Amino acid sequence: MPHTARHILIVAVPPMRTLDVFGPAEVFGDANWLRGGDPAYRVNIISACADRMVSNYLGTPVHADSTFREYEGPVDTILVAGCMGPRELHYESGFLDWLRLQSGRSRRFGSICTGAFVLAKAGLLDGRRATTHWNWARELAEDYPRVAVDPNPIYIQDGSCFTSAGVTAGIDLCLALVEEDLGRLLALRIAQMMVVFLRRPGGQSQFSATLEAQTRDSPPLVDLLAWLPDHLRQDLSVNSLARRAAMSTRNFTRLFKRELGKTPAQHVEDLRLEAARRQLELTARSTAEIANACGLASAEVLRRMFQRRLRVTPGRYRASFGPARGQ
Repeated sequence: MPHTARHILIVAVPPMRTLDVFGPAEVFGDANWLRGGDPAYRVNIISACADRMVSNYLGTPVHADSTFREYEGPVDTILVAGCMGPRELHYESGFLDWLRLQSGRSRRFGSICTGAFVLAKAGLLDGRRATTHWNWARELAEDYPRVAVDPNPIYIQDGSCFTSAGVTAGIDLCLALVEEDLGRLLALRIAQMMVVFLRRPGGQSQFSATLEAQTRDSPPLVDLLAWLPDHLRQDLSVNSLARRAAMSTRNFTRLFKRELGKTPAQHVEDLRLEAARRQLELTARSTAEIANACGLASAEVLRRMFQRRLRVTPGRYRASFGPARGQ
């Protein structure tokens, strides 16, 4: 490998989740392949234990390139992968000292999913804003009160530190790192190669109103919840929705609130906000066109919704996350 290659260290902490390690590795590998010429990245899988064989939940141990004690090469980026449960993370004595040293030497460092617990244990997240998988965000905040834990974003950058939510969010994070290094076009080509249909920006939420609704199994609501995202331009008043569910307005509202923890109107607004964000991220449509497509009365209504919910205008949101970013 030429000396100009960026050395990426992905640290496997047993019992590792394989996608937390190999999802990011594939992103950097595809960057090399699609870019052609001299490789831009050299990826090393590093074991956090004395043995190169790293256990995982699949029961098929992974052979790392080296243990943390053996690695003596340069480091550009170091990412700590996670496992299913942060209480189960296991690493060798001396590993945290090594991690602090390598993170200080690196251009940037970070974690995938519950790897944030390892960074926090090493003191590398003190005073920083960070995220992890939503299921363990409260635990991270309770265990490490000096870390400003935000459970919402899929990934967060705080200076040279990057933390991501669970599993596939690590792919989103590494696509952003490639975009920072080599440009948006290559990052988008990698996303296409990996069949990542929506390359989500870091400001995107871990929580999708559409996906959340799909987890509900109350028979009167199942069909309605599946129907809603594709019919945002229709009359979605509570009376109209109750009729579609063949229920009285009162019973429908009570059931909806009990099942989803919010009113029908709140859920409809969540869906419209989610759809509008997607349009701003992926298209060059005007705010008036987006408002109309999402069932909002005007661009001004769209602007007020963004200001109230996200504390940002649609224009500022697009400037940060839209299709012109990085071009």
